[in-house]
Amino acid sequence: MRIGRALVGGHERHVRQTSDGWVVVADPYAALAAGREPTDIGPHGDGQLLAPSAPVVVVGIAQNGPSHASPVQAWLKSPHGVTPSGRTVELRRDAGTTVAEGEIAVVIGRDTTGLTADSAHEYVLGVTAVNDLSSPERTALDPRNFESKSGVGYTPLGPWIDTDADIDSVALTLRVDGRRVAETDATALPCSIRDCLAYVARWSPLGPGDVVMTGAPFTAAPIEPGSVVEVQVGDVLLVTPTA
Repeated sequence: MRIGRALVGGHERHVRQTSDGWVVVADPYAALAAGREPTDIGPHGDGQLLAPSAPVVVVGIAQNGPSHASPVQAWLKSPHGVTPSGRTVELRRDAGTTVAEGEIAVVIGRDTTGLTADSAHEYVLGVTAVNDLSSPERTALDPRNFESKSGVGYTPLGPWIDTDADIDSVALTLRVDGRRVAETDATALPCSIRDCLAYVARWSPLGPGDVVMTGAPFTAAPIEPGSVVEVQVGDVLLVTPTA
């Protein structure tokens, strides 16, 4: 199932994708906690598609690449930077080169207390695509990633959460202006998604709708204003025009 959020009749609603558009559904997080799929509560409708979750916490996974000798670590990105697929992002002009980082994003489905690597899938609502826009030149002055990861709309997310995707093997592709920059999958991550989630949950609990970006060791590319970035995770395609 593909779950999203939309502005329907002036109200934010959870929706599922169908061949005819989308259908309003009941709270998918409550449904996960109850061990069932969300039920339909509305007819097919039109509206404005939003980012598929509204996280309170967005966690980035750092050093999840073969060139890093140190163990995987996590950092925080402001949830206020989350923006939906298709919305134009104005790139900063004061922070050096902008880099698009295509990543597999995990949307947490319930409180992660008790999560282990073996049980991680039980706490996940699904996966989606994220473009972790970054200004890496700023890390020379700010090693904590605050400046390098900040910007209005610098976390394009969505447009759908794929609840059936396999967190162990889901595919990931990055394209810039139609040119394929990288094609890989979750098996290529040096630290698996399960281990990333277990690491984060060990230090800080997450809750429904929170997002973990699992790293981009092979899927990053410099971009310029006017570039169109596509991040595809499984069958979920995130499109980010820039200005």
